[in-house]
Amino acid sequence: MIYLVMGVSGCGKTTTGLNLASRLDAIFLDADSFHSESNLSKMAKGIPLTDEDREPWLAKLNSKLIKATMNSKNIVLACSALKDSYRKSLLSNIESYLIIYLKADISLLERRQSERKNHFFNPKLLFSQIAILEEPKENFIELDASKSTQDIVEEIFCKLV
Repeated sequence: MIYLVMGVSGCGKTTTGLNLASRLDAIFLDADSFHSESNLSKMAKGIPLTDEDREPWLAKLNSKLIKATMNSKNIVLACSALKDSYRKSLLSNIESYLIIYLKADISLLERRQSERKNHFFNPKLLFSQIAILEEPKENFIELDASKSTQDIVEEIFCKLV
């Protein structure tokens, strides 16, 4: 089973994903770790990634997910996955998945961005992410990102039962 924790930068994907993976005894993957150097450089400069920039990244992630499912491993993936087309590429040929959408208001996102230290993501990109965000419409649960990580993970478990 793949658990895709998604949302815009600052919504808490990594923190939630790490805690969920620990609770599920699953493998945790942070999609940011799979970006190319050129993608990281663009984002650090405040240049939004294009669909073409994301294609190889999504393909690499999809390959990792498929390999993990072949080994019957549960995976928690923290990934922005902002557009429906990105999620389709990411989850292609994967039968069992759940999208966990962390929704947050702009003030929370801006505050979290300002509190980050040594992160590659330029806060100027937040609005470009919000502009292209397509909220999931199927096989997902939506959670309030302003809640504590513990409350979010508990809510996920309540919805899984």
